[in-house]
Amino acid sequence: MPLGRIRSVESFGSVDGPGLRYIVFLAGCRLRCLYCHNPETWGAAGAEEKSAEAVLAAALRFRPYWKGGGGITVSGGEPLVQADFVAGLFRLAKEAGVSTCLDTAGEPFSRTDDAVLRAIAASDLVLLDIKHIDPEKHEALTGRRNENILDFARYLAKEKKPVWLRHVLVPGLTDDALSLNRLARFARSLGNIERFEVLPYHAMARAKYEKLHIPYPLPETREPRTDDIRRAEEILGVADYQGWRKK
Repeated sequence: MPLGRIRSVESFGSVDGPGLRYIVFLAGCRLRCLYCHNPETWGAAGAEEKSAEAVLAAALRFRPYWKGGGGITVSGGEPLVQADFVAGLFRLAKEAGVSTCLDTAGEPFSRTDDAVLRAIAASDLVLLDIKHIDPEKHEALTGRRNENILDFARYLAKEKKPVWLRHVLVPGLTDDALSLNRLARFARSLGNIERFEVLPYHAMARAKYEKLHIPYPLPETREPRTDDIRRAEEILGVADYQGWRKK
């Protein structure tokens, strides 16, 4: 089983899956989202290599706090870049009776990639961040097209894998009504979406870019207002998804 390249962990995560969760942030991502708030996870610099057994052992120390369906979430970066490691960690977690959650943008997905398919199979829940529904706009936003990402969503639906769908709302980039309506129709076509979240863009990562000597891509972009978020939620129909809700 390969070692995982771990960028950081969060012991008491409360927004990346149900309940309190131990969140493992893996290094590596092929997307270059203009609004990325974790540019330090793009490559392996600063990452620590650990075995799946060691990661699980560290996580299990917090098991007494995993009420309300808590467990382990693997995020990134893009966790499916290290699909072999994720599959191994989740297999061990499930053997220990621990809930597993995959937080991904789906970019590495292929129906012929055995490691990716094993990682998905071992996930109890997938948090899927769809950056943009339009392939060309997705490429302008992230550097890559999205056909395989949309196929990933369809695959999850075919496998009846529970999904929480996420969409980052960036004024001028991901908030036009036409695209939001297309995303809403796509989500409704799947049948396995338990929750739909609109995540407002923020510029809090600007200091990280400065530290890494990377020009901040969106210096003039404002954060969405409350009415912008409500409008997007109405178009996407987020209230129609009656899966898990925070208590």
